[in-house]
Amino acid sequence: MKLGRWSTGLFMLAGAALLASLPALAQDEAKWEWKAFNKGGKTFYQELKTDTTQVMKVMGQEVKQNQDQTFIISWTPLDPDKDGNWVVQQKIIGVKMKIDIGGVNIAYDSTDEKQGNNPMTDFFKKLLEADLKITIDPKTMKVKKIEGHDDLIKKLGATNTQMEPLLKSILSEEALKNMAQPTWAAFPTTAKKKGESWPGESTLNLGPIGTYITKTNYTYEGPDKGGEKIKVDSTLTYEAPKEKAGLPFVIKKATLSSKDGNGTAIFDKAKGRFDSSTMKMKIDGTLLIEVGGMETEVTLTQDQTATVKTMDESPIKGGKQK
Repeated sequence: MKLGRWSTGLFMLAGAALLASLPALAQDEAKWEWKAFNKGGKTFYQELKTDTTQVMKVMGQEVKQNQDQTFIISWTPLDPDKDGNWVVQQKIIGVKMKIDIGGVNIAYDSTDEKQGNNPMTDFFKKLLEADLKITIDPKTMKVKKIEGHDDLIKKLGATNTQMEPLLKSILSEEALKNMAQPTWAAFPTTAKKKGESWPGESTLNLGPIGTYITKTNYTYEGPDKGGEKIKVDSTLTYEAPKEKAGLPFVIKKATLSSKDGNGTAIFDKAKGRFDSSTMKMKIDGTLLIEVGGMETEVTLTQDQTATVKTMDESPIKGGKQK
């Protein structure tokens, strides 16, 4: 089981951790403009890398997990809809993952032509077929709809039919909307001056996995390394699920919360999009889990670093997925 940003890691296809579009912002009287999703804009690419170290203690035994995962995503602006909303095509074109759970290793790299099979191979191959269309209101920066999620659920569910009910809950359209919007929630719809801060909050309900509530404080710190720097201070709390079906275990209670959640984001005004971002967070607490009618308390500690880098050209050799 993966907590904290578990959902974000595994279901990154929704774009839950993806830097997409930005509302207007200003340094003094100079407006920032999001240009990347305008009609006729070029496809750009993002490399999202997450490094996680997790320690769980169950019945006196300690289980360590190390996970490095990278998603390479392409963003292509399409023609706006009849109401002038942005329409963007999102594709996962590359996946790299290394997982070490108590000494058991699983590795996958879609860009490696010699990639062998492992228990997750079929799932990742279907993930690379993800083709989502995201419609965004440029005035409110709200996701109005996401197309293609039903087809994705069918493809992923075909790799394991027992997973399909769980995937429907996790990858519902509403869940994917909530995964996408926090990506640009750091930016206000009104102008901000250097040193000015503003709040943000998002709620991500993942059904039987639980609910993640993130409260964030953003501060514009001014020009930095050719871009505009935004400081991010964030706290995350976890609530046990109200739904109980779809998993081989039930999370009965939870007291998980974060600390030391901080990072930065750099916005490129010339290109009208993010150039990079980094976020670090620690999570700890306890869970009461029921398996086969038996309740067990689990103590969890997790350290995670997430980075995003934006590029004009695909980082995959030849510009295509393998």
